[in-house]
Amino acid sequence: MDHGRVFRMAFASVYPHYIAKAERKGRTKAEVHAVIQWLTGYDEDGLQLQIENKVDFETFFTQAPRMHPNVSKITGLICGYRVEEIEDPLMRKIRHMDKLVDELAKGRAMEKILRQ
Repeated sequence: MDHGRVFRMAFASVYPHYIAKAERKGRTKAEVHAVIQWLTGYDEDGLQLQIENKVDFETFFTQAPRMHPNVSKITGLICGYRVEEIEDPLMRKIRHMDKLVDELAKGRAMEKILRQ
């Protein structure tokens, strides 16, 4: 499967969908930021800069300060695929973020989402 199109997609073009999905389910923008920041190590300013610069997903994850050490604890299905079985490292990171936002929208407690 060619993931190139997804990798070149601007994070800023998907970000509003993450926010909208969470807010439709009664969650907040701040909570979306918390899960993205937990995953990637971006602080608020760094996250905003990535959005403003309209970086693609590849750049977004390449420039991420650090992936959280508990990222391997993110498991389950997203878009019909088991996150832990996705072979491409970049696609797995993208799906990890999708999974976290999905869990947030489903009402899961933040402590569980952040694997604490």
